[in-house]
Amino acid sequence: MDYRIIALDLDGTLTNSQKIITEKTKQRLMDFQMDGGKVILASGRPTYGILSHAKTLELEKRGGYILAYNGGCAVDCKSGEILFEKTLPADVIPEICRLIKSYPVGINTYEDNYIIAGNQVNKYTELEARINGMEIREVGDLADYVDFSVNKLLLQGEPEVIVELEKLLSEKYKGQLGVFRSEAFFLEIVPDGIDKAMSIDRLLGMLDIPTSECVACGDGFNDISMIRYAGLGVAMSNAKEEVKNIADYITLSNDEDGIAYLLKKLKKRSIARPQYHKK
Repeated sequence: MDYRIIALDLDGTLTNSQKIITEKTKQRLMDFQMDGGKVILASGRPTYGILSHAKTLELEKRGGYILAYNGGCAVDCKSGEILFEKTLPADVIPEICRLIKSYPVGINTYEDNYIIAGNQVNKYTELEARINGMEIREVGDLADYVDFSVNKLLLQGEPEVIVELEKLLSEKYKGQLGVFRSEAFFLEIVPDGIDKAMSIDRLLGMLDIPTSECVACGDGFNDISMIRYAGLGVAMSNAKEEVKNIADYITLSNDEDGIAYLLKKLKKRSIARPQYHKK
């Protein structure tokens, strides 16, 4: 097989609409690992919210990796070691909490198996908790509560409010923080320079694997950087149009075992290698 490593987004990519990895997709990924391939689970989720899927794919036995918080924390599943991470400057958390206080949005971060929620708890906060299998711990003042390092803040609210806050915060913190939507109702706030491509590049360097031997698959805005970066960038057929427009290949949807279909094609070498990278 030409590709030695596959980086997979979770929601809308690896998992179906019920947030599970189907048996067909699991088996194809197990075969890929048995053939010597490595799996990276690259998600905006916190580490805790990825662990169950890593266990399903036996990454602790096969030597796979987790890139949580959109690449803000890299974990070696076999050893449990944090290979690298980057956290938000402590002083921006109170600032952001003040700026969003009058907006109808929730703000959260993560501590152990809890979502720490401030400002308000809404249906999107509850969705984030369900997706990650975590409990919500509502606090009166998130900035006052947080006395630990934070990899990511997440704002949740109606799409029109999220668009407004994306513009406000990205302009205010340009060159200091990364601010982007992962869903129409989720606004991610991460340390400057953190994205999936940067973290995959760093991990590949540690593993001495060239970019040309990496496949990256996703469906959302936060997957664009790694799809552009990889030797083969793959979009799901259910992906946002912006994602499909920059992909080298479009596979079936997450509800049609799109990852299993891709791996079958790769094993048969029936997908041509890209002649150039889309930038």
